[in-house]
Amino acid sequence: MLRARKVILWVIGASLASLLAIFLGFSFFRNYERRPIVLRGAVIKQDDDPIKQSPIMDVEISEANGLATASAKSNFVGYFTIPLLRGVSQNESVTLRFLHPDYVPVDLTQLVTKKIIIVHLVPIHREVEPATVQAEHPTIAVSNVRIRYSTESTTQENIGTGVKTFEVQNVGNIPCENSATCSPDGNWKASVNSESLDAGEGNFFRNARVSCIAGPCPFTKIDTDGFSVGGRNIKVAVRNWSDTTTFLFQAEVFRPQISDLVQMTYPIILGTSLDFTLPPNAQGPSVEAELNGENIIFPLGPIPILSWADCNVSVAKDKSKFYRCELNSGYRFRQAE
Repeated sequence: MLRARKVILWVIGASLASLLAIFLGFSFFRNYERRPIVLRGAVIKQDDDPIKQSPIMDVEISEANGLATASAKSNFVGYFTIPLLRGVSQNESVTLRFLHPDYVPVDLTQLVTKKIIIVHLVPIHREVEPATVQAEHPTIAVSNVRIRYSTESTTQENIGTGVKTFEVQNVGNIPCENSATCSPDGNWKASVNSESLDAGEGNFFRNARVSCIAGPCPFTKIDTDGFSVGGRNIKVAVRNWSDTTTFLFQAEVFRPQISDLVQMTYPIILGTSLDFTLPPNAQGPSVEAELNGENIIFPLGPIPILSWADCNVSVAKDKSKFYRCELNSGYRFRQAE
């Protein structure tokens, strides 16, 4: 009777556990299905030539029917995300609106899916060939564009030599006994002397060496090596367990010289877009260009501003910079003659 009751209780407990697991699984699945959907995509320029389909930054993207939690803007590479309201499900219709002052607005109506959305925007001011430019509305020709910047270069100039002689005084063949300083084998009384060199403010030593030049040199050893790695201050300590010896302490003195190297690079021009990159250590960048034959220098600050183009910059993790510029209306690129 007791055994049967235990079996019944075990069956009831197992059934309740199974029902609880099914309920939790159903709740998790339902919540998972009802998570907000995020639409992802990119905005690029419309052009028949794929190489001219450059990303468009700062495009305002919104959902026309209020089905998104917020509007968004495309970033430097044209990427955007639009989070939809909770409850908007797959295959429901949404209308995305794309606005930019330099491009024709686009309303895109489609079903909600996980597919990547690629939107092509048509420039309001289309690129025209020079031959089609009317004389009464001449454009300014931009040509011979190059990018100038500088990098720091550090060289090391040898400006002299540091040198000293010093003695390690001792009397040989005296048993060590109670002396605090002995020969390496512990038999003979020894003495230790040290010397140092200072290269001076802003300088450093290289190729330091210590040599025994007089006395019973075989019965000496370097106790402390504070010179091999170089630096402004170097030192050495020598142990001697025979008669007095003399040492030469010598090293070359160097001074670092910092100079600016001017570098020149050229951008890639595709249609009305101009792209170039700069290394992490680039300083004082500027754009040099000929506008209607007149050479002009345009410094590039943290926010790149050109009178003839709209520019944006993206900074990578290694601090290198990628610039993208789009010609303003009234300007055109011309090949240098």
